[in-house]
Amino acid sequence: MPLALDPVIHQETRLRIVALLAGLGEGAKAEFTWLKEALGLTEGNLSSHLQKLEEAGYVRVEKGFRGKRPKTWVALTPEGRAAYEAYRKALLDLLQGR
Repeated sequence: MPLALDPVIHQETRLRIVALLAGLGEGAKAEFTWLKEALGLTEGNLSSHLQKLEEAGYVRVEKGFRGKRPKTWVALTPEGRAAYEAYRKALLDLLQGR
C-alpha cells in the first residue's frame, strides 16, 4: 500500500498549526492572537491556513467577545486530531522505512 501523507496537513505552516493545537490537549482552544504570535505568522497568513484547515474539517473557528473586545478561538476537531495522528504515523513509517 503506497504511503499517503495528508496534503492538507503536510504543508509546513498547517502542520505547525495542527501540531501546536494537538499539543494543547483534547478539547483545548487557542486564541487567534496567541496562535499568531506563537507561530510567528501574520494575521492574513494564519487566517488563510485556518480557512483551509476549517474547510477540511480539521479545525473549528469560533468568534465571540471577551468583554467588549471581539475574539477568535481555534480548536482542533476530533477529525483533525485523527488526521494529525494518522499523518504522524505515516511520517514515522516513512522515516523508519516501512
